Amino acid sequence: MIMGDRGTGKSTTIRAIADLLPEIPVVAEDPFNSHPSNIELMSEEIKQSFQRKLDLPTAYVKVPMVDLPLGATEDRLCGTIDIEKALKDGVKTFEPGLLAKANRGILYVDEVNLLDDHLVDLLLDAAASGWNTVEREGISIRHPARFVLVGSGNPEEGELRPQLLDRFGMHAEIRTVKDPTLRVQIVEQRSQFDQNPQAYINESLSEQDELKQRILQAQQILPNIQIDYDLKIKISEICAELDVDGLRGDIVTNRAAKAYAAYHNRTSVTKPDIEKTITLCLRHRLRKDPLESIDSGEKVSKVFQAIFN
Repeated sequence: MIMGDRGTGKSTTIRAIADLLPEIPVVAEDPFNSHPSNIELMSEEIKQSFQRKLDLPTAYVKVPMVDLPLGATEDRLCGTIDIEKALKDGVKTFEPGLLAKANRGILYVDEVNLLDDHLVDLLLDAAASGWNTVEREGISIRHPARFVLVGSGNPEEGELRPQLLDRFGMHAEIRTVKDPTLRVQIVEQRSQFDQNPQAYINESLSEQDELKQRILQAQQILPNIQIDYDLKIKISEICAELDVDGLRGDIVTNRAAKAYAAYHNRTSVTKPDIEKTITLCLRHRLRKDPLESIDSGEKVSKVFQAIFN
């Protein structure tokens, strides 16, 4: 989750993520982006075909990046009966929703703190189970809905429900740049892009490809990254000291530290890896005290330094 001031490029940054990620294998023309060989990531129909050893045509596609508009309906999110086919052919057919499109991809909610409560509940159910179940007009469909939930918003416009806040693994705070030189650089780059978008994209292509290769390499070595037991103990000590509810903080911090180490091509997690990631993982999980003046991120850093030093 990215929260911060208006006009700081939050949405632009998130939508650009899909271009950095390597393509994924899917069953061609499958609306649920089913994996061609991993049975856990298949829809029921594809799973039956796989078990019958039928040939499944494979295609490679970009990681799906799906926007969830604030005004979306429950049917648009979960899927519903295809009215057109029902009227024309008299056949009950399921029309997949945004959760189906986002399977194995990214589901992005802009202004996530303004999202309707009933949509929040549906997102929580799908995020918890990794499956979406739809019961509509005699149709019963269950399909995988494993997605990375990404949200952005301005905290001045409203608070996020604690249940949804806890589902976000990491929380980044974006502040407006104060350095005049950097502000001018951003304005100039934006002007260059507006004048000739394609030329600007081509100019950045080699740097982007290099970043993509680095991410791909990190994905490959991630399963082998080790984290010492002592470091795990210290992470849990920090979570306990900060009075973090549940164990999601411990789990996410371990995962994030491993991912950061893999990105920097290391085989084991170090103290700086944890230092870089722990504030992002824990700052939104702290209980809010209206009388406390210290920022939650600073509080995490302070406890980190006390325990690790």
